[in-house]
Amino acid sequence: MEQSNTPVTAATSKTVRAVVDVAHSQSPSNEPKTTGVLVLLTAKPGVTREQVMKVMPAEIRATVRLYLDGTIRQWYSRGDGKGVVLILDCKDAAEAHALIDGLPLSAENLMDREFIPIGPLMPLGALLGGAPQQKQATNDADISRR
Repeated sequence: MEQSNTPVTAATSKTVRAVVDVAHSQSPSNEPKTTGVLVLLTAKPGVTREQVMKVMPAEIRATVRLYLDGTIRQWYSRGDGKGVVLILDCKDAAEAHALIDGLPLSAENLMDREFIPIGPLMPLGALLGGAPQQKQATNDADISRR
């Protein structure tokens, strides 16, 4: 009972091409807004476990406060055990940088950090034919008139 996957494959290929075309044609004004910042934190080379553990109680208290106030949306330990991954509710990397700089491990200069702005995958709008973006623009205009 073998079925041909040709129609699905052709449709999938056409959809993927459309998404890629939209992604390549996006002008800077259509760039997605940053809805958060992904932060990768790892101990700097040469930092000992003892140095980290000395500061850890204060770090835990500070990060729990940020989680409870909604600034830290999600947090994970890295699978390789070399640090943590945070998703922060920040408008840009500069805001996230200022926030992380205020945490005890960063204040002690023990951590390497990487900040990656994240947002919606805008090319997926091609799958919807662009209508939702037009509808959103109409809704935004209605809200701004109020």
